[in-house]
Amino acid sequence: MSKTAAQVQVDADENARPQLKIVIVGHVDHGKSTLVGRLLSDTHSLPEGKMEAIIASCKKRGMPFEWSFLMDALQTERDQGITIDTTQIWLKTASRDVVIIDAPGHKEFLKNMITGAAQADAALVLIDAKEGIREQSKRHGYLLHLLGVRQIAVLVNKMDMVGYDEGVFRAIEKEYSAYLNTVGVQPTCFIPISAREGDLIVNHSAAMPWYKGGSVTETLDRFEVAVPADDLPLRFPIQDVYKFDERRILAGRIESGTIRVGDTLIFSPSNTQATVASIESWPHGGVKEAHAGQSIGITLDNQIFVERGHVVSHLGDAPVITNYFKARIFWLGHKPLEMEKRYKIKLATCEIQAEIRSIEHVIDSDTLEHVKAERVERNNVAEVVFRTRGLVAVDDFNRNARLGRFVIQQDYDVAGGGIISLDGVFDQRAAQVAQQVKSKNIFDVDFGVTPEQRAMINGHLGGILWFTGLSGSGKSTIAKLLQKRLFDKGYNVFGLDGDNIRKGLNRDLGFSPNDRKENIRRVGEVAALFAQSGTIAICSFISPYRDDRRQVRAIAPDYFHNIYIKASVEACEKRDTKGLYKQAREGKIAEFTGVSAPYEEPLNPDQVVDTENTSIQECVEQLLRYVEHHLVDPVRNMATENGGDYAGTGI
Repeated sequence: MSKTAAQVQVDADENARPQLKIVIVGHVDHGKSTLVGRLLSDTHSLPEGKMEAIIASCKKRGMPFEWSFLMDALQTERDQGITIDTTQIWLKTASRDVVIIDAPGHKEFLKNMITGAAQADAALVLIDAKEGIREQSKRHGYLLHLLGVRQIAVLVNKMDMVGYDEGVFRAIEKEYSAYLNTVGVQPTCFIPISAREGDLIVNHSAAMPWYKGGSVTETLDRFEVAVPADDLPLRFPIQDVYKFDERRILAGRIESGTIRVGDTLIFSPSNTQATVASIESWPHGGVKEAHAGQSIGITLDNQIFVERGHVVSHLGDAPVITNYFKARIFWLGHKPLEMEKRYKIKLATCEIQAEIRSIEHVIDSDTLEHVKAERVERNNVAEVVFRTRGLVAVDDFNRNARLGRFVIQQDYDVAGGGIISLDGVFDQRAAQVAQQVKSKNIFDVDFGVTPEQRAMINGHLGGILWFTGLSGSGKSTIAKLLQKRLFDKGYNVFGLDGDNIRKGLNRDLGFSPNDRKENIRRVGEVAALFAQSGTIAICSFISPYRDDRRQVRAIAPDYFHNIYIKASVEACEKRDTKGLYKQAREGKIAEFTGVSAPYEEPLNPDQVVDTENTSIQECVEQLLRYVEHHLVDPVRNMATENGGDYAGTGI
């Protein structure tokens, strides 16, 4: 769409008049396009000749003139009769320039409505006086609240269709006000209008002398224009790192606050510090300070590791670092949002994998009833708990919306978004600092990352699940299924068995008692390293001797879990898909456990899984419960003891 005369004027002198961005939303056919057409015409914001061109086009096509044609930019909109995309239109009121983001009202196009509303300083919600409040009217009000739009004027349109009846207007005003109040929205005002007839668009209406408030354009002039958030804490998400000459320039846009040369900064989530050496800007070169809304680059006095997604703040007022947070989301994906599935979330410049650890409830946008659910269907609102695959820097939405709002991707497409609540969330920065001060060396070589930090990131402790049992007892089958289930939950897990160990690390070993002993020792050392890294190592080995298993436990006693996969020799021999028992009985395999070599059952295993009398699926479920109790629940307790409250989050 070509620029209007008002837009050209703004381009010529962008600082001459304040600029207000508004979004217009409403149910399909409630008159949004007609309203915008009237606003453009009655404020004299149309390009010269535009009205005449539209009228001529209507005559040529044999169609009656419609005000909506003034802003319908897409041919398909005229053919289908619905607005299918967000369109920006510029107009001039008495005191400011207004950018109107016209947003779709049709249920299928809510995603575009949200895209538009996220950019707006204020909103006009349109309701048809004859049809009254519809489902979408309530949904729009709720979504505007979620998106942080606090200035909302409700326009009751088509008053001419109800004879300009004040009673109709007051009934809608009462009902919709009551609804908005229940979701925490205080509407700025209600205005009765007729967009088609021009009543109360710019001027007051003789047909409605009972209305004493302002017109639409007078209301637009009263809305507060958003100002750069200089008074909020510094939030400078890093977009990219560039190398020029000997300099490394960290580039991005300041979302809030002010940054000055000489400021001491902290980078989240890495928790490293440095001082601003210079501020680079274009086209004026180096400056001494920069403010919210500016895109800049900075250089540091110290070459620390920084990458895209890191957030710069001042030392005394940094964002929260966490990998768990609560959120109120709206979901627009074609597939339902489900627990324990992975999604990509975008928060400022950070992109990270995350999963839904719990769905607290789904909110019916019509009744506001809280409903328990296992998934979130399309066009629903829900309160959920996220766990990200790494630490992220976030703010509570009510404290600083710049880092308190995010979007969710599904199948490479934006499918939803939400606002963050940090109520009861534990700031892991404090734990990191405390652990750094204590300097407890857990390992012989301290790399500066403690098991507690790894556990808080992963949502579980590291561990060695040592599966012991006869060949054919089901160790490998259960290990594979358990690994997949734990992996799908987002846990760090890796399987070790005789095949992947003896092909590499232990390929020099045979099956003599001494070689078996060394095989198990080496596996135990590797498993201990996995566990210390925060991984759940599932080790599937016959390990027939109790002394060998005790030796492995001694390597990492705090991590070791002895899991006896129990089945008799007779049952295992019946399952002998590889024919190993047959070859052993024919003397083709020497020292075969259970036939020509002994197997010593565990005396006091941590868990017994009876595969002879229990289905494989139930065995896996039994082990899942064991992992949750022994490796996951302790992390929830750890978080609570450190000041967080993760009850019910699934951590």
